[in-house]
Formats: sequence, structure tokens, C-alpha cells
Amino acid sequence: MDYCNSFSNEDKQNFLAFDIKQGLIEFNENAKKLKLNNENLKRNIEKIINEQEKLSFYKNKEKEYIIIYLERNNNKDIFLIEDIKKLEKIISQTSKFKILEKEVETILDAIHDDILIADRNGIITKVYPSFEKVYGIKKTEAEGKSVYELEKKGYFKPSITGKVLKKKSQITMMQETKDGRKLIATATPIKNEKNEITKVISFTRDVTDYLTLKKQYSLLENKVKKYSAEIEKLRNKNKKTPDIIGESEEIKKIINTIEKIACFDTNILIEGESGVGKTMFARMIHSKSKRSEGPLIEIDCGAIPDKLLESELFGYEKGAFTGASNEGKVGLIELSDKGTLFLDEIGELPVNLQMKLLKVIEEKKITHIGGTKQIDVDFRLITATNKNLKDLINKKRFREDLYYRLNIIYIEIPSLRERKKDIKELSNYFLQKYNKKYNLNKRFDEDVYYYLKKYRWPGNIRELSNIIERMVLVSSSEEICIDSLPNFRAQSPKQENCNDLKKALENYEEDLIKLAYEKYKSTVGVAKELSISQATASRKIKKYIEE
Repeated sequence: MDYCNSFSNEDKQNFLAFDIKQGLIEFNENAKKLKLNNENLKRNIEKIINEQEKLSFYKNKEKEYIIIYLERNNNKDIFLIEDIKKLEKIISQTSKFKILEKEVETILDAIHDDILIADRNGIITKVYPSFEKVYGIKKTEAEGKSVYELEKKGYFKPSITGKVLKKKSQITMMQETKDGRKLIATATPIKNEKNEITKVISFTRDVTDYLTLKKQYSLLENKVKKYSAEIEKLRNKNKKTPDIIGESEEIKKIINTIEKIACFDTNILIEGESGVGKTMFARMIHSKSKRSEGPLIEIDCGAIPDKLLESELFGYEKGAFTGASNEGKVGLIELSDKGTLFLDEIGELPVNLQMKLLKVIEEKKITHIGGTKQIDVDFRLITATNKNLKDLINKKRFREDLYYRLNIIYIEIPSLRERKKDIKELSNYFLQKYNKKYNLNKRFDEDVYYYLKKYRWPGNIRELSNIIERMVLVSSSEEICIDSLPNFRAQSPKQENCNDLKKALENYEEDLIKLAYEKYKSTVGVAKELSISQATASRKIKKYIEE
């Protein structure tokens, strides 16, 4: 009975011992719980012994059992008796485990990461097929070798398995192969009930390409941040309403028009001489529009060579033409998406591009040069020119259909000579601007304004800005006097394009009267300034100013 009890201490199996001489059956503690019929059981056991069989089946009222002969010990035959259904379940589970084990093996073989299993001494017991591809050593050559030996030969460094055996815990680290590829390796120790390492399982993932991409991404990200900062700077600049200086009726009328139409997404054509500030008015329209949060893309069609203008406007795919960037390029029209596109000097746009622009305006789609994919663009179009587009249409240098597409809202900016009332205010604005720029504190003598108003300003506001900057820099004293004025004081007003002496003299007289009246605001002052009688001054003022 001691034999049976020894089993009961280690297993929860049902054991019995049969003494054939005495015909007695002894049960261990688990077997006693079965409450079997001893007589029927005894006949089955005797049959096994007599016929020298290994097993027999026994059935009582409730269950069916299998009796398995184990061995003879101390003149007793030892048997195992089990519920057949329970045994079938165990067999089924064992079969499932074998199937599962096979499936796991198949899955591990299919995984792209390499897997290595080593024992407690670092001897490789198993590697999976991808190991050979990653480390450049055959599976048959690796198995049975020490990880320390392969590390020494440079197949991998360092050995993560060796580090885990030393640290006795899981480790994740970078590893390098013999051919210089970078791997992320993770190794985990497997321990027994005594907390001793029995094996180490490690797997790695090749991240060489990832690291290369990460580096490229980092460079690209830095570029994007730089460009984003520049774009944001431009947006913030364009959000601010530009300073439109002037109190003349002409300027007030234009500003009033802009206030009315800025919020409507319609095309606007701005005409005016060079230097009148067409760009400033375009910026004002953008800043007051619903698109003020979007970009304002400004393009001077006359400043870009014809051969480059198309690629600048529409962008191109990589390799689209000789000299094209390998990365391709986004066009300026595309960059204006959700914002405003301002095409300055539209009269300089080549005829072959006018048709493409017309199509973009109508369809709001573009296609890169060398590309086939259409890209949606959503922009508000403002154009400007210092030319007479109708004359260009008559000369077949500008498309009439494009003109009518552009000219939905027309704004004409007057020249500076047509708004002389604003010259003093503009002069003071530029004076403050350049004082601040050069950290100076210059001021104008009152006589300077007289001559500034007297001049015809063919270069308009741009010319005025340049002259004020020059005067600020060359003036030898804090007060800028007429001595600092350039050599345009002797120029006769309105002398340009006038071949009629009588008319020229009349124009000159008109300018003198207006300038003097602007300065003194009285007939007495005008008469004294021009050395004429007060009656003559009154008559001239009435002729040129009050009429």
C-alpha cells in the first residue's frame, strides 16, 4: 500500500495494487473515491494477469473505465484506472497541443523578424530561416554554436543573449551586423520554478532603411518648418491692412470701392502707371477679404523670363524637362490655394500662357508640366497692369476673352501728379520710414513741400520714396532744405508731351497758382509769392481752383 500512497502524494491519478495470492485489491486515496465494485473489478484484473494483457475495460452503472497494467512491485501488480471520457479529453488536448505547436513553428518560420533560441550556456539551439538572411550565416552553421563565438566573428555585436544571461532580465538594444546593417534586438529569459534561466529567446527587426528614412524625414521636416515659418511670416504680413496714404478724393473713392467689393470672391483688374502702388491696393483687398487667413501669392509676370514663367506658375513633375529638379516643384498658382493670387504686369503674360490661365480661371484646376493628374485650386484672382489692355487686344497681344474674365471689377489708380494733395502726407510718411530705418531724426523745411508738389513725378510714388530716402541720407543738417532736392526744380510743370507753347505756359501757370494757394491759402499769400497783384491772384485762383 505504500507504493500506492507514494503515487497519491505526487499525482492525482487513480492507482490500485492487486495481491494475486491473497486476492486483495488496495486503492490509493484518489482511487478510493471512485467507489468501484470490488468483485467485478477483481475479475477484470485477474483476466489481465492471466492472459498477460496490458489493459482491460471495466464498466459500472455510471461510467466506463480503462484499466492499464503498469508493473509488478513487491509481489503486487500495480494498475492505473481512469475514466475513459476523461482520458479521451486528455488525448484530445495532447493532439491539439501538437497541432498548435506545429502551427506556432509555421508562424515563426513565416515571420520576417529573425528569432534565435539559446540555452543557459548561450549555445544556439534553434534559429528560424530569416536568421540566415539577416546575419549572413546558414541555419545549420549557427545551431550548436555559442553566441559568444558568433559575436567574436562579428556576425552581430553585441550579443544580446550574452547580456541577458548576465543581467538575467529582458533587454532591448541596437545591434549591428557584419555588413553594417542596424537592428533593434529584444531578448527575453525563460526561467524555471527555481528562477533559473533555462533558455533565452531573442528576435530582431532590421531598421537600417527606417533610420535612413528617419534621417531624410528629419531633413524634410526641418525644411517644412523653415518654409512654414516663412509662409506664416508672409501671411501675418498680408493680414495687416497696408498703409494707403492719402486724403485726396481719388484715393478715398478707391478705398470706398475696395471696402465694398473685398468680401466678394470676384476677379479684379487694377490699372495704373508704374509706381502708383497697385501692389499695395491688391494687398489691401486681400487683407479685407474672407481669404485673409490664406496666402497671398504675388507674381510679377514681367520679371520672370518667358521660358521659366510656365513652370513657376503651374509647377512640374520630376524630370519634366532638362534641368528640372529631381523632386519636381509646386507651382505658384497651387500655392495660392485658399488664398489670393496676384498677377502683376498681366499685360506681359505670353499669349501661349494666356489660354492656360483662362482655363485655370474657368475650371479652377491645374496640371503640372509633365504630369497628367489634375489638381483642384481655390483662389481669388487679382491682376494689375500699367499697359492699356484694350490696345494690346487690338494688336493681338492679349486675348479678349481673358480680358473680360479679368475685368469683372475694374480699379484705376491715379498717378501721383493727379493727386498732388497727397504729396505732403506721403512725403512725411516716407520721411518717418527712413528716419526709423537709419536711426535719424530729419525734418523738412516747408519750402521742400512746394517743390515736391511742383514736380511731375513720372515715376510716381516709387520715385517719391526713392528721392525722400536720398534726401534723408545726403542732407547735412537735421532740417532738409531745398538744397537737398535733386535737379528737377527747374523742370517746367506739365512740360511732358506738350508741343503747344501757349498750352505749356498755361499749364505752368496753373501749377504755380495751385502750389502757391496750397501753401498760403489766401489771395494775398499767392500774390506775394508770385509777385502779382491781389486782383490777378484772385482771378487766377477762380480760374484754376474754384471752377
